[in-house]
Amino acid sequence: MNQAPENLARTVMSDPVHFLAFGFGTGLAPFAPGTFGSLPGILLFWLTMDYGLYVQLGVAAAISLAGIWICGESARRIGVHDHGGIVWDEIAGMYLTLMVAPISVFGWILAFVLFRIMDIVKPWPIRDLDHRLGGGLGIMLDDLAAALYAAILLLLYGWFMT
Repeated sequence: MNQAPENLARTVMSDPVHFLAFGFGTGLAPFAPGTFGSLPGILLFWLTMDYGLYVQLGVAAAISLAGIWICGESARRIGVHDHGGIVWDEIAGMYLTLMVAPISVFGWILAFVLFRIMDIVKPWPIRDLDHRLGGGLGIMLDDLAAALYAAILLLLYGWFMT
């Protein structure tokens, strides 16, 4: 179902599955939709950061597990595996990355930059995850792996800086 951009926007904004998968519309950005799509992850983390680790782990699990279905169903309906506008996976990845970031403007910017680099560059085995696994699981896992890489780099940064 290849659609003109205005038709895709109408579909995304009127269908709850696409609306979620496209990050509440952020995935419709005309350039760098994954970067814009990471922003709701920052907002969600900020909204939950005072609730403690267990709540954050629950939120992370919920958005990751829900994302398997949301991303897979949206991709199926559009007819394009991992359409660039599907950014629910970026929301989950950004949220997970922030869980280990220092609570500071610099820490959050560093987390954002590292996650986006890992998601764009897709070092081994991230690229293979998306290509070998179909559906929502493949869409989600490559971004969760990028979040893991970014989190490891953040932890190493913290370890070296103390």
